[in-house]
Amino acid sequence: MRKHPIALTGASLLMGISAFAVYAQSVEPTTPPPPPEFAAQSEPNFVGISDIFEFRALDSYSEPAWITENFVNEGKLPPVEERLPVEPMVYKTANMPDGIGEYGDVMRHVIGGRPEGWNYIGGQSQGWGGIDIGMYECLTRTGPLFMVRADELEPLPNLAKSWEWSEDGHELTMHLIEGAKWSDGDPFDSEDIMFYWEDNVLDPNVSPLNGATPQSFGEGTTLEAIDEYTIKWTFQEAFPTQYLYQMAYGTFCPGPSHILKPEHPKYSDNTYEEYKNAFPPEYLNFPVMGAWVPVEYRPNDIIVLRRNPYYWKVDEEGNQLPYLDEMHYRLSTWADRDVQAVAGSGDFSNLEQAESYVEALRRSADDDAPARLQFGARTIGYALQMNMSGNGWGDPDARAQAVRELNRNLDFRKAITMAIDRQWLGDALVRGPFTAIYPGGLYAGTAYYDAESTAYYPYNFEEAQALLDGLGLVDTDGNGVRNFPEGTAGGQDVEITLLANTDYATDTNLAEGVIAMMEPLGLRVIANFQSGNARDDMQDSGQFDWSVMRQPAEYISVVQNTVGLAPVGLRNHQFHRAGSDGTLDLLPFEEELVDIVNAFVATDDNAERAELMKEYQRIFTENVYSVGLTQYPGALIINKRFANIPAGAPIFMFNWAEDNIIRERVYVPAEDQPGYELHPQTLPDVPGGNGPVS
Repeated sequence: MRKHPIALTGASLLMGISAFAVYAQSVEPTTPPPPPEFAAQSEPNFVGISDIFEFRALDSYSEPAWITENFVNEGKLPPVEERLPVEPMVYKTANMPDGIGEYGDVMRHVIGGRPEGWNYIGGQSQGWGGIDIGMYECLTRTGPLFMVRADELEPLPNLAKSWEWSEDGHELTMHLIEGAKWSDGDPFDSEDIMFYWEDNVLDPNVSPLNGATPQSFGEGTTLEAIDEYTIKWTFQEAFPTQYLYQMAYGTFCPGPSHILKPEHPKYSDNTYEEYKNAFPPEYLNFPVMGAWVPVEYRPNDIIVLRRNPYYWKVDEEGNQLPYLDEMHYRLSTWADRDVQAVAGSGDFSNLEQAESYVEALRRSADDDAPARLQFGARTIGYALQMNMSGNGWGDPDARAQAVRELNRNLDFRKAITMAIDRQWLGDALVRGPFTAIYPGGLYAGTAYYDAESTAYYPYNFEEAQALLDGLGLVDTDGNGVRNFPEGTAGGQDVEITLLANTDYATDTNLAEGVIAMMEPLGLRVIANFQSGNARDDMQDSGQFDWSVMRQPAEYISVVQNTVGLAPVGLRNHQFHRAGSDGTLDLLPFEEELVDIVNAFVATDDNAERAELMKEYQRIFTENVYSVGLTQYPGALIINKRFANIPAGAPIFMFNWAEDNIIRERVYVPAEDQPGYELHPQTLPDVPGGNGPVS
């Protein structure tokens, strides 16, 4: 049930709106200027899905010689062929840029996050930076889709190796990889899938890491296990192929039920908080389906992952993957990640902090530079998101409620967007042809973007002032700050809290820029700078007025997590969720966005989808659903010693570059391996547990 309360309360404020109605018609948007040309970009080589891999049994399999000698021959591990599924995933040599790889070496990451623990389906962060991508696998996979031809574009099989639709399109039967095992040797099967679905996604007391909710897969959707290796989805819609994207990272990545289930409150005396925190970072060898297993953790120093001896993917010669034996994650800062990757003391970075671009380009241009630098499309963008819930999400006090009511008023949002000098913001981050005007909504670097459907309110400080005056927001006490109208929040100064992430310099720089631009407008904006996990928790719980936020994946790929583009469910949207009464108080234009998103999900007609997204972009930007700030490209920095890096791999499109480059098939030629491994010729304990490295 949707409710539509009046957007603003307080008699004088309503009078201000009424008096301003005629003036508001004179504020007309235009189309945004085209982004500046930027030559330092590369393009992928497009292929079909079957060109990348297939599932089939091979005549024989092999592994690093030291595993056979030290573990198999010593009776500590079964032979490699017994550790692989009946039909492993086989990567095809023709799609590997440098061919069959060699075993050994390590990829050294530097990250700014800190791990909360390993229970990702219970809501714990592993610290980001590719740790989780290396540890767990999902039903489908999307990262490598940047190289897939448009006529074959759909999520790749993964833990679900195949699927078929019923004749009416309401049922989807998926076949899991058969005979695969977790890294501790326990079988992977439908029990793991059902535990994730029934006791985590459907349990309102659990919030899986990337926010999976029942609405992520459509209202009324059910899932059942047919047998050990078969599951069946039942949807209300017919042929909702869109949800295949939702089954990829990180929205449907099951955890090891044999380890997690005994800690869940349904099966134990634990509280939900105890369940979430049952596997802290000190708990080593947590079972995974991914290529690498956590074996060492030193607080504020390093996380080390070692190869999974039960990993279920091979190359065409039967070599069990991954080629790389070890992953390092130095616990530093995100800015330091870029510095170390360029300097060669780190091996990999998604260069996304625009402040570092000029220096990174200059240093990588040297002939003896250890790393190569490759820019992609403009798929990084920031927006000022306003809390749009007027009926209680986050339990606002009188001041916060008054801000919410302003947020829900179009003239107020227009005033804010016209008071933002986007060109200044972009130039303040980095000079050059990097940044571009971002009105909000879909990015200019995405396939569904249409400039003619994008409404842009250019910088116009005088118009912004007039809009606020018309709303009855005037400085009644002469202190330079506008006041709420008498009867609204006690007529106090208009004070707005702005939430931002201190883990990234770009986030804080943009937030400080917004604060500075609001001061002469007469709005007192107070910074609420929080570290990543704390910031995310405050956003998820509705404890914010405004938030400077890097826009999520759905604004780039559109086809992935499309439901995030509008509040289609009670708790799926970033800045508008159900209030304390359990209802969504959607504004009329939000209802239109919800209808468009639902229609997009329900159709697989590409032409219809394109038209729907044009309408979505028009309604979004005309109504200033969020205030776009700036957009710019990212760059992949990777040490030159690594082979099998696909051309044109973006730092983010359908997923992050750690997944896009398919790390399990990346290798270093033997003559270039520098000996960086911290635990050479060791494996995680078999079976699993929290003991030391074997």
